[in-house]
Amino acid sequence: MNQEQYNYWISNIPNIGPKKIELLLQYFESPQGVFHASKQELEKFQEIVKEAGYKKFSSTDVDSIIKSRDKEKIKDNYAKLEKDGIYFVSKEDNRYPKKLKEIYGAPFALYMKGNLYDDKRKSIAIVGSRECSPYGREMARYLSSEVAARGITVISGLARGIDTYAHQGALSVDGNTYAILGCGVDICYPRENFKWYMKMQEKGGIISEYPPKTAPLAYHFPMRNRIISGLSDGILVIEAKEKSGSLITVDMGLDQGKNVYALPGRATDRLSEGCNNLIKMGAKLVTSPGDILEDFIPKYLEKTDNFKKNNNELETKGKIVYACLSLEPKHLEEIAMQTKLPIDTLMEQLLLLELHGLVRQTGKNYYIKTMVEMRGQ
Repeated sequence: MNQEQYNYWISNIPNIGPKKIELLLQYFESPQGVFHASKQELEKFQEIVKEAGYKKFSSTDVDSIIKSRDKEKIKDNYAKLEKDGIYFVSKEDNRYPKKLKEIYGAPFALYMKGNLYDDKRKSIAIVGSRECSPYGREMARYLSSEVAARGITVISGLARGIDTYAHQGALSVDGNTYAILGCGVDICYPRENFKWYMKMQEKGGIISEYPPKTAPLAYHFPMRNRIISGLSDGILVIEAKEKSGSLITVDMGLDQGKNVYALPGRATDRLSEGCNNLIKMGAKLVTSPGDILEDFIPKYLEKTDNFKKNNNELETKGKIVYACLSLEPKHLEEIAMQTKLPIDTLMEQLLLLELHGLVRQTGKNYYIKTMVEMRGQ
């Protein structure tokens, strides 16, 4: 077996996680040393770590190590990774992200599908509620597209809601985005995101600490959050309840010394409780991409040329309709009442606004403005 196959073996022993691997390698010096250790040597190690206060390494773990020493099976499984286009990257590999190495409890190995992660690029994690509002959805797409258009990698978890729209925003400008999964990289979870799961592998990719075929178990997701924060240079939270799972990512990020950004919301909105509290505690309030980009790009200056160009092309009636809209959906009849325009004229102006990318339908006869007017800021 070669070095990476030994690394692959030790990272896949049942019930042997990052902490146990770290202790084993400190004592036996290498995965090969663990692989060739006798039962008596492993039991001696068990006693030593127990005396040092670590009682989680058990006799079951000793048996698990010994039973897993099937060289042919290890070689076959490792070869299958390559055949399936999956990269195996251990801490011993110089392709392992340096940012992640520095965090507490870093996984010993990662599985990557698509492209290898380049941590020389600046990156931001964008997280938030699964049950997001139209406002949260649009802001996630908009802010993600703006940072991705400037070469910043967007990291999220491919979950429903804000995660999905953050990935979509990055992909809309052909940007880099990576999904960190709580299952094997060969499993798209949730299934409804299969289109984005495939598309992001063209420039970005899928990352997991769990081997292929690992099911998306509930307890995996809080664990994967340390990877989301660990790979990032900052964390942006868009809509989070007071006890949101997104705040776990923030807590981990704070422990790792990351910058935290939050989108403010209405004081009475439950989806904004978490973000508003983060801002109270010192997170940077975000109202435009510049609030993030000024920390990521040296001498960043905002520009507003795109909207001016679009705005000049619109007729007066179109401007009236656009001014009536917001990021909360409005029904066609409500827009007609507020603008006092005939329905046929209103429909014509809405269509023109859609063609400019300034307006979007969220449901039949419900319209919202997009954030294209701020592009370039």
